[in-house]
Amino acid sequence: MLARKYRAVAVGLTLVAAIATAPAAQAPNITSPKQFFGFAIGDDYQLATYTQFIGYWQKLDKESDRMRVVEIGRTAEGRPQLMSIITAPDNFKRLDRYKEIARRLALADGVSEDRARALAREGKSIVWIDGGLHATEVLGAHQLIETVYQLVSRNDPETLRILNDCIILAVHANPDGMELVSSWYMRNPVPERRGEGPGIPRLYEKYAGHDNNRDFYMSNLPESTNMNRVLYMEWFPQIMYNHHQTGPAGTVMFAPPFRDPFNYNFDPIVPAELDLVGAAMATRFNAEGKPGVTSRKGSSYSTWWNGGLRTTVYFHNMIGLLTETIGNPTPVTIPFLPSKQLPDASLHYPIEPQVWHFRQSIDYSLTANWAVLDIASRDRENFLFNIWRMGMNSIERGNRDSWTPTPRRILAAQAELAAQSARDEAMNAERASTSVGAAGTAEQFKAMLRAPELRDPRGFILPSDQPDFATATKFINALLKVGVIVHRATAPFTVAGKAYPTGSFVVKAAQAFRPHVLDMFEPQDHPDDIPYPGGPPTRPYDNAGWTLAYQMGVKFDRVLEKFDGPFETVEGLVNAPSGKVTGTPGAGYVFTHAMNDSFTAINRLLTAGEDVSWMTAGPRQGSFFVSSKPSTSALVAKIAVDLGVTFESVDAPPAGDALHLHKMRIALADQYGGSITSGWTRFLFEQFEFPFEVVYPKALNAGNLAGKFDVIVFPSGVGPGAPAPVAAAGAGGRARGGGAGAAGRGTAEGGPGIEADIPSEYRHMVGAYTAAETGPALKTFVQDGGTIIAVGRSAADLAELFGLPIGNHLVERGADGRFHQVPPEKFYVPGSVLSAAVDTAIPVAQGMTNPVDVFYDNSPVFRLAPEAALKGIKPVAWFATPTPLRSGWAYGQSYLENGIVGVDAPVGRGRLFLFTPEITFRGQPHGTFKFLFNGIYLAGQSGTARQMTATDR
Repeated sequence: MLARKYRAVAVGLTLVAAIATAPAAQAPNITSPKQFFGFAIGDDYQLATYTQFIGYWQKLDKESDRMRVVEIGRTAEGRPQLMSIITAPDNFKRLDRYKEIARRLALADGVSEDRARALAREGKSIVWIDGGLHATEVLGAHQLIETVYQLVSRNDPETLRILNDCIILAVHANPDGMELVSSWYMRNPVPERRGEGPGIPRLYEKYAGHDNNRDFYMSNLPESTNMNRVLYMEWFPQIMYNHHQTGPAGTVMFAPPFRDPFNYNFDPIVPAELDLVGAAMATRFNAEGKPGVTSRKGSSYSTWWNGGLRTTVYFHNMIGLLTETIGNPTPVTIPFLPSKQLPDASLHYPIEPQVWHFRQSIDYSLTANWAVLDIASRDRENFLFNIWRMGMNSIERGNRDSWTPTPRRILAAQAELAAQSARDEAMNAERASTSVGAAGTAEQFKAMLRAPELRDPRGFILPSDQPDFATATKFINALLKVGVIVHRATAPFTVAGKAYPTGSFVVKAAQAFRPHVLDMFEPQDHPDDIPYPGGPPTRPYDNAGWTLAYQMGVKFDRVLEKFDGPFETVEGLVNAPSGKVTGTPGAGYVFTHAMNDSFTAINRLLTAGEDVSWMTAGPRQGSFFVSSKPSTSALVAKIAVDLGVTFESVDAPPAGDALHLHKMRIALADQYGGSITSGWTRFLFEQFEFPFEVVYPKALNAGNLAGKFDVIVFPSGVGPGAPAPVAAAGAGGRARGGGAGAAGRGTAEGGPGIEADIPSEYRHMVGAYTAAETGPALKTFVQDGGTIIAVGRSAADLAELFGLPIGNHLVERGADGRFHQVPPEKFYVPGSVLSAAVDTAIPVAQGMTNPVDVFYDNSPVFRLAPEAALKGIKPVAWFATPTPLRSGWAYGQSYLENGIVGVDAPVGRGRLFLFTPEITFRGQPHGTFKFLFNGIYLAGQSGTARQMTATDR
């Protein structure tokens, strides 16, 4: 059992390279990694499993008074997720006090400046260091083992100073992944052969794989939920350090500071302190004679995006650090790249090409950790005070008129000033032609950038009478999970002349985490990041726009003036208000199509053997109807309470035709190594209680699909026409050098000897989807009445496979008279939120809003050939305007106008539903889930499902 006593800590890394290898004073009776594991951390061809990791931390916990091991929650696969709290022995005696100081300073409200300075003097720096998030990047978890050992065993003066000044939270970020990847690597008894052969067979996080670092504003996954609770509700560290792999080619490590752009919502102290800590890291590497550390333009990492473990902290006034380091238990080689041999501001100290061993990467990680801990110790009071200062800045900005500059506003101001300058003959020509553009006056500044209508909101109101308040409640829970303060109306109230009902949610901007509040409600405006005129855009590190309220289809009002009302603070996570069962029992119950959770209700009703129909015509078109049986009344009453769905009792079945629903036989396509998009779809199916079976190429290629399934779902990037899976890439979503050696190399398509290297329980996953082998089976399936739903790039692949009269909308006529793909120099839309028109009369779009916000990531866009209408192919969703951008970056967005992004295509007795936006992206865009859910229940209308007429009923 994990030790729960408060114990003390000692920290230790290396001060210079000589110290790193020199003997040091050690705490007595501390078991070294080599004594426990049988090998030193960093030895070639050796990895520890998470089971061993647990055992070692438990042992250190018993031996040392410098650490306390705690479980912060359970993982998706049910393992304990561990954190070690490490500090000086005397600090454990006042641990709760230091934790409270960190909380009060981070939340800032009610703490005066004098009191904040006193608390900063009294408090300890809280520093988070994690490892193992991306499990194939095996350095992270192993440097964590070595770091904790050094911290609890060393007794040099610097270590003792750090332990006295700091409380270190050492967090394992992905236990399930470490167990899978390390076991897979170590399964070969020949050390030198480890890392050869096929990669890991499935995702290293049950649902998300590499996307486990894309869930930190959403908190869908248990691991991110656990860590968010520690970060934003319990410990509030001033500094958090997230270890990753791999370093840019020709270097050893990428370390802060980061390249532009940084996000305009967070406090300016954040990038300043990032520079401070980054300078401390660079200085220590250079002083220790450790070359090859790059920063800024040395890689693509920026601080624009919210949603990663180290990036969401910026919106909570914390300093988020990222390093990307080379190294593997299987030795690697640093290549000779001439461009990496000339020092500059992003690479002070180049490294020579050489063979590189895992222990060298461990040592670099220790240096980085030690640099962070040293600056956290030396600048302790400033870090503690500044997190209060940033929180108080946010509160003050939320309580007064404030404006956030955005690139589009700046461009508009520049254009207006330039136009005025051109008209003003007295304007100095030289000044007008400078790079900053024409200069204006203070009055013009106020008119252009301080207009009252451009003010930041003082808060946001989510009315409780919106059509899908259950989804709005899920959005509120996402905010609560990251420490945002939310209020709820205890009575009706009026703001700005609009009345709101009891139960409406209120999120005020006057709180310490205001940057995160704005980032979840307001649109992102990514600058046109183009290196030179006419050049290709520079891809963002992740997404350019993500406004969660838009993605989830939440209805809210922005309030620009100060307001108040009968509000109570929400404590803990909230459930949707209970639905009602209205009327007296009769022929059955009608319930809405507007709620996503209505599909959960359908799945529960069908599982219980109830009769459910979808009204396809008549006055209740689009609604659902469940016929009364003796069991029905109690079941709908329970569902109403559990899900917030309201059921209306009716005396007779609604007039008009209906589709009789039944439990669908759903096949979800996946591939060896695990598809991230398939994993997220699997997550959604489980959350909304759809029955499904995960299938792999062999199963689909075998044919006879109509006898097994009603509908086959191909997530983006999975299926015939998609690139053949590479095992190392499938393991983690990116074939990154940092993890390939541990994950394995080679494809999983099959072939001589491949299956022999794969344990029998995974061999059914091996194979590839091909047009030649999978195509005929899918065509027969659809001809026989089956339905295929394809998303993202898979939608274009399936359209081509079936020879549908659908073309590429994103083309233009070239000088040769032929049509060509619009190049990225003219059109580029990385992950952003766009507005699409929807034909809600088409069954697959019923229950949707029109227009709807869709998540788009350089996705395909269709045009229908003239003969498409003759074949019954209908556009479901399209971009109706030349400016569909809602949040993010859409360079050349006018090319999207009239492009189709949703298609209903009948083929034989079946049909294809093709949606090119990422309608299930990372489990976030609840506003587009119904495209998938509707498609599932429309499947097989000519097969086992059948249309019912009013006479039938």
